[in-house]
Amino acid sequence: MINLFPTHRDYAGLAKSWKIDFVAGVTVGIVALPLALAFGITTGAGASAGLITAVLAGIVAAIFGGSHLQVSGPTGAMTVVLVPIVAHHGIKVLVPLGIVAGILVTLSGIFGLGSLINRVPWSVMEGFTLGIAMVIGLQQIPLALNVTKAAGERTIPVAWGTLKQALDSGIKWSSLFIVLSTLAIKFATPHAVKFFKIPFFIPGSFLSIFIMTGLLWNSHVAKVGEIPKALINTHGRTFGLQGMTVLAFSYAAFSIAALSGIESLLSARVADQMAHHRNLTPTMPNRELFGQGLATILASAFGGIPATGAIARTSVNVRSGASTRFAAITHSLFLILVITVLSPVISHVPTATLAAVLIGTSIRIAAPQRLRELLRTTGPNEIILIVTASAVLFIDLIWGIAIGVLLHLLLTKGFKKQIS
Repeated sequence: MINLFPTHRDYAGLAKSWKIDFVAGVTVGIVALPLALAFGITTGAGASAGLITAVLAGIVAAIFGGSHLQVSGPTGAMTVVLVPIVAHHGIKVLVPLGIVAGILVTLSGIFGLGSLINRVPWSVMEGFTLGIAMVIGLQQIPLALNVTKAAGERTIPVAWGTLKQALDSGIKWSSLFIVLSTLAIKFATPHAVKFFKIPFFIPGSFLSIFIMTGLLWNSHVAKVGEIPKALINTHGRTFGLQGMTVLAFSYAAFSIAALSGIESLLSARVADQMAHHRNLTPTMPNRELFGQGLATILASAFGGIPATGAIARTSVNVRSGASTRFAAITHSLFLILVITVLSPVISHVPTATLAAVLIGTSIRIAAPQRLRELLRTTGPNEIILIVTASAVLFIDLIWGIAIGVLLHLLLTKGFKKQIS
């Protein structure tokens, strides 16, 4: 029988670790804030949707999920799936899509499909991650250049059309300057912390937003705008297919569910590897799927977007010394405080700054130095990585994984014959 429900053992050692877990949770909350805002805006659902997702999905996944260290919420990978859906059908479709996708993820945990992630080749996963990073970066062109996004669903044509519109109408140099300044602060922060020997962690994303918002407080650049203080935002949301065919709706729901499961299990696996020396209970993959499914159902029903485990935030949680789920729960509670108290401040954040934060995130995800190392590998792995990334970029995430796995089966079988 698969254990899918919380127990008191989930908080073993909390009496000793709660202070460290609390600090870790606040740290992750500071990191999560700009990302939640940016992912919500990029998706088209709005900044409040990103915050609602970070809070509700973060708490539910922390309590019901299978990882002690996972931090969940809106992610760049999910925006890759949601952006074309929202562009074509509007945000109203997110409620039924999110709920159906969440049910599929929950059922996959109940039926024990969590172990399948271990069968996906590493070259496919690396290509999948690289493809996501490129798509996230290209999705920021409209906000970065302060222009209307071109019509369409495919990443490359939309990015090219948007860039052409920006060139035809004249580059808005103020927006470009904000982007470059934000990136400079974001990437300079770790070096400054090291140089000045600052004894605590300072997230570059948060600092860059803090500085740029202060500098541009009274300017007329495009900003986030009013943030609702409620954790429920069902305005404009209704149930129904919203003009989608049953086939299109089913494919979209399956894509969201597959991505939610894959990224969550991948993120949890990264957390286990980072914390292998702490003797913590390894992730229970089926329970993780169960918890992530519940998180997506709740977040979608109350005005958020589908959620997944977030690799970047989870990594910060581990590096901050977290040992129990209390850290991820604290991250969500901190964001509730932010929503209820600091929403007037958040409304002044320049959207170009958020675009820059996500461009920086995509660069971090792509990890150019690690990519160069991977492309020096022998055999067919580098081909699989490049083809998978290209398929994600030019087609979509699900087809990217499918093509990558199929190519792995074909090439590795042929490669083994050659060397035998």
